[in-house]
Amino acid sequence: MNQLDALKQFTTVVADTGDFHQLAQFRPQDATTNPSLILKAVQKSEYAPLLQDTVQQWRGRDLGEIMDRLLVRFGCEILSLIPGRVSTEVDARLSFDTSATITRAERIIELYQAQGVHIDRVLIKIAATWEGIEAARQLEQRGIHTNLTLLFSFAQAVACGQAKVQLISPFVGRIYDWYKKQAGSSWDEAAMAGTNDPGVQSVRAIYNHYKHFGIPTEVMGASFRNVGQITALAGCDLLTIAPDLLAQLAATEAPLQRQLDPDSARALDLPPVNYDEAGFRYALNADAMATEKLAEGIRAFAADAIKLEQLMLAA
Repeated sequence: MNQLDALKQFTTVVADTGDFHQLAQFRPQDATTNPSLILKAVQKSEYAPLLQDTVQQWRGRDLGEIMDRLLVRFGCEILSLIPGRVSTEVDARLSFDTSATITRAERIIELYQAQGVHIDRVLIKIAATWEGIEAARQLEQRGIHTNLTLLFSFAQAVACGQAKVQLISPFVGRIYDWYKKQAGSSWDEAAMAGTNDPGVQSVRAIYNHYKHFGIPTEVMGASFRNVGQITALAGCDLLTIAPDLLAQLAATEAPLQRQLDPDSARALDLPPVNYDEAGFRYALNADAMATEKLAEGIRAFAADAIKLEQLMLAA
């Protein structure tokens, strides 16, 4: 059995791509997209017609609406190839506006429903700012499920659990990137691999907290830099993996052991943690890595949304 098949025994495998032609090969349960992945996809010749067609059909409408229609178009194509859910992102420029995030999320869901897609097959991706988490809390109460992304800290995860969001995406690779950059020439790759990887440790702490306290929010490790980070999180609820790393797992026959387990987490001695807004903001501020990576991630997704708009204007 290859490692991808072994991983699927105890973790839901999710494809992290806007390139839906690659999906059938790996048979993932779910798929996630973001503005950067969609931007990358529409610049490929096989996907350019999707952009052209969407823009021509809705020319004259608000650019934000056309973008949402394009994202939903990709989402529908992906859903035709997978049995589970697709994650579709709210414009990152709304990351600090609760009401605008809710409005945009509701429109995305309406667009999916107009295509005959059931609400339970879509997760609305929102940046895990305080405002984003509050928007997700209200959306979940309305039956719209959410995926809180750009999550780098334990504080963000705790607040998401309190908000009863459906799923969180802690970013393993970007946490690893930050610590590696901080360490500079003193970084020891071998010593910081596997269970010692700071990104892996972050997800493990979140997973253990959720399972210990019976928090139903799903944990989906994201943004992997190497296969070792994935195998060290085997047993996590879900892992969203880029096609090149899926291919590496599929090509490897080495044994794969479960690393995260709900029964083990329940047996741990862990203190309860809760945050109000002030406590959340202070805890996030105290975490330099999470503060920097959250801001950087929002800027990057916003920049790609602007590039996508420029492509739409030129189409």
